[in-house]
Amino acid sequence: MELNEVIRYTADVVVTTTDGHVLLIERGWDPFKGQWALPGGHVDPGETSRAAAARELAEEAGVYAMEAELEQVGTFDQPDRDPRGRYVTVAYHLTVIPGTIVEAGDDAANAQWWPLDALPPLAFDHADILNAAVASAS
Repeated sequence: MELNEVIRYTADVVVTTTDGHVLLIERGWDPFKGQWALPGGHVDPGETSRAAAARELAEEAGVYAMEAELEQVGTFDQPDRDPRGRYVTVAYHLTVIPGTIVEAGDDAANAQWWPLDALPPLAFDHADILNAAVASAS
């Protein structure tokens, strides 16, 4: 065990539609470049994880949500969840109407809706986060 372990703080967002789709972004760089993931990223200094989740969702997918609309799913802190080191994320869930427009931006190469019953393999532990969000919403 490393005594001076650096822990990085992130936020992720599961965005689902009322008709059973989830928003995924294609990662624009490593780790997992070219793979699908949930929108999310680092929490900036002075920012809450909820604020970071709303900001990252807007930056990466062009979806704008008020912080109060984001429901916390949980904290994900498995030591091996990110190959870059120790990352702790707080995940949020947002439900939107079908047809919500998405547009990739920032470090996302692509953003699109996927049917919940036909998902690609997901980067990091995002399948676990997605499953937790869907389970808590039902």
